Amino acid sequence: MKQRAHVLIVDDQADNLLILEDVLSEYYDVHPATSGPDALSYLAGGGVADIILLDVMMPEIDGFEVCRRLKSSESTRMIPVMFLTGLDRPEDEELGFSLGAEDFIHKPISPAVVMARVRTHLALSRATRALERRNADLELLVAERTAEISEQSRRLVASKQEVIAAQAATITAFCALAEARDNETGNHIRRTQHYVRILAETLRDHPRFRAELDEEVIQLLFKSAPLHDVGKVATPDAILLKKGKLTPDEWVIMKQHCEYGRNAILQAEKALGDSADASFLRYAAEIAYGHHERWDGSGYPLGVSGDAIPLSARLMAVADVYDALISRRVYKPPFPHEQALAMIVEERGSHFDPDIVDAMLQVAGEFASIARNFRDEPDHESVA
Repeated sequence: MKQRAHVLIVDDQADNLLILEDVLSEYYDVHPATSGPDALSYLAGGGVADIILLDVMMPEIDGFEVCRRLKSSESTRMIPVMFLTGLDRPEDEELGFSLGAEDFIHKPISPAVVMARVRTHLALSRATRALERRNADLELLVAERTAEISEQSRRLVASKQEVIAAQAATITAFCALAEARDNETGNHIRRTQHYVRILAETLRDHPRFRAELDEEVIQLLFKSAPLHDVGKVATPDAILLKKGKLTPDEWVIMKQHCEYGRNAILQAEKALGDSADASFLRYAAEIAYGHHERWDGSGYPLGVSGDAIPLSARLMAVADVYDALISRRVYKPPFPHEQALAMIVEERGSHFDPDIVDAMLQVAGEFASIARNFRDEPDHESVA
């Protein structure tokens, strides 16, 4: 039987407590408290609360001070706080949000509004906690894999082929993580890494890129491209595998895969040491973190623009979007090759680096060949 969530209601007015308890008790375990000290004492004594409805105007300690104490304590800072108040000045809400509150409900209380807000914030809190647990599991898994790889690497001698083998082992370990839960196919990974390589080879003599793109870098970009979405391992299944449109709150969680992927790769790089042999992971971290940035600065996670976005991430952005366009998704059919090219050209100079789009057009035939050579199974067939 699913355990009911616990709602702590703090209000010095008995009639408000009775109304709220009557509204919520059918679905939740409700714990009333008539003052700030009573609520703090309940929690300090081991009392359970999954969400707190907190009156602002109370004797002894007002709601703002109670919230400040809750959010400054490690044991209670993650509990969502919703203020109940008759105050309607903007500065009061600004103060409450600055203290860490999640929401305001204005008096007189509407039972329907209270129920909807409580349900929403409990769901978001559960998703956030699940994401934290998954991220902790990911970090542990990465640490274990990295320790194994590090031990193997120490046994290698300094020959070039053995260094390459160590790099490949690291990439393979991460790819295994990415493919374990990603809802994309393995062929998506193969196609995008080949698109990245052909773009880099086309641009290696371009004045803007020749100083950065030599043969070794191009090979590292090819090896690193499959790790662009490794951070999705930390995304909850309910969001990653959702067939419908994501809600704004779910989209916030989904976008965090860039940071989680980058952090996991940097942790591996640190474990392998700061030597030149470990630097090959730099491109993987850049790609994982920056491939959703946009040339005009409207992307995420940092919202940087132009050349402030690493070249590796700009190459991956074109490759990833092209492959998404020609591939079948639950929310769209595959677009033909020519239509996909036209859609990317429309975003030249806004989403994408103009010179990289121009390079893609130069090798459009090779893009189509890669899509055919690594096409998906019929159920996921790409059109190129």
